[in-house]
Amino acid sequence: MEKQKTRVDDINRERFDFRDADKSGYKTGKGLTADIVTEISKMKNEPAWMLKHRLRSLEIYHRTPLPAWGPPLGKLNMDEIVTYVKPDTGLKSDWNEVPEYIKNTFERLGIPKAERESLAGVGAQYDSEVVYHNIRRELLSQGVIYTDMETAVQEHEDIVKELFMKLVPPQDHKFAALHGAVWSGGSYVYVPEGVRLAIPLQSYFRLNAPGAGQFEHTLIVVEKGASVHFIEGCSAPKYNVLNLHAGCVELYVREGATLRYSTIENWSKNMMNLNTKRALVEKNATIEWISGTFGSNTTMLYPSSILKGEGARSTFTGITFAGNGQHLDTGAKVVHAAPNTSSTVSSRSISKDGGIAVYRSVINILQNASESKSSIVCESLMMDSVSRSDTIPVMDIRNDRVDIGHEAKIGRISDAAIFYLMTRGLPEEEAKAMIVRGFVEPIAKELPLEYAVEMNRLISLELEGTIG
Repeated sequence: MEKQKTRVDDINRERFDFRDADKSGYKTGKGLTADIVTEISKMKNEPAWMLKHRLRSLEIYHRTPLPAWGPPLGKLNMDEIVTYVKPDTGLKSDWNEVPEYIKNTFERLGIPKAERESLAGVGAQYDSEVVYHNIRRELLSQGVIYTDMETAVQEHEDIVKELFMKLVPPQDHKFAALHGAVWSGGSYVYVPEGVRLAIPLQSYFRLNAPGAGQFEHTLIVVEKGASVHFIEGCSAPKYNVLNLHAGCVELYVREGATLRYSTIENWSKNMMNLNTKRALVEKNATIEWISGTFGSNTTMLYPSSILKGEGARSTFTGITFAGNGQHLDTGAKVVHAAPNTSSTVSSRSISKDGGIAVYRSVINILQNASESKSSIVCESLMMDSVSRSDTIPVMDIRNDRVDIGHEAKIGRISDAAIFYLMTRGLPEEEAKAMIVRGFVEPIAKELPLEYAVEMNRLISLELEGTIG
């Protein structure tokens, strides 16, 4: 008798893969030139210093090689990428004024419903520009600022000019330079001293245009003793041409402040996701990273924390799910640059159908970081014999008065555990899904509720199959 096998279907991406007809109000030509960069800056009516920054970044981009490590990036051809696609609308603060087709897109993604039920403010970006931004009035009365980056450049120029791309300079790597040249959209958040937001803010980034790039910039400043939870969501429909995402996130967490930054990335499998995120954490302040990476063809993403002040803390909690045709290279970086700092990294990855999941981390403990602590745990689960999972941890420790722990586990899903659950009456597919949900549960409980539900639904869909 022929042995029966379980077929593991790919994810049903109907919720994300719908697409709108191209109704852009304006777009640049393909490629990356000084003329295109100048054109973007003029469209935005930017101050001279920002155009100078863009052109300098472009020069750095052209002379900087591709990274010599990580997943292959040879398929990226910037001559075929449109770097700026402006929708046929301006920024609105009234949802009813947003064009119907864009409104329908975000309705299907659940953004207005989330705003009504559980958010203090929302920003929605469509292709290269933010089309909707709103914040509750009570936050405005407390001095909280939550707006798009273009408005911030114009209305809060003193702070933006001081901080923009100082944590992630264009020289950092080739795609930081690319971002500096063609950035567009994104969110600016400023939380005054002592203000503690009980309800999260959320920005959602939707890329609709085929063969385009999205380069949003997020800048958040949380002043002394303040706190905020910021949620970032991303998605795009699937096309048969390469799309590119190279955003940048810069977070300033002042003394005694707390910032939780949650991200769920559900890019389509024609997307190359080369994102950079970094936080500067001052005395007794805390940064909490929550990261879920489920989409894209290729991802390189390593949220970084610089623990600048004594007693600064960083936690990273991440889950990566790599399916067929996906090479997801993710992890975290932490620099302990002061005494009594602490960090934890908890990462879990799942790979199936030949997917590649790589965990990569760097922990730097500098000479002056006495009595610092760091704990790293990375666990990988492979669903079959054709998938791949690697862990590449780096620890650079320059002080012997520290406490460091590292644990890594890579394994396949247990046939014995599946058999045990099947003897208790569960079908094989549900047995596998239960094991996987148990594996990711420590991560899922840290996610905002709607994203935890979405992740569990995704796992069920990924593992849905038939016998035979």
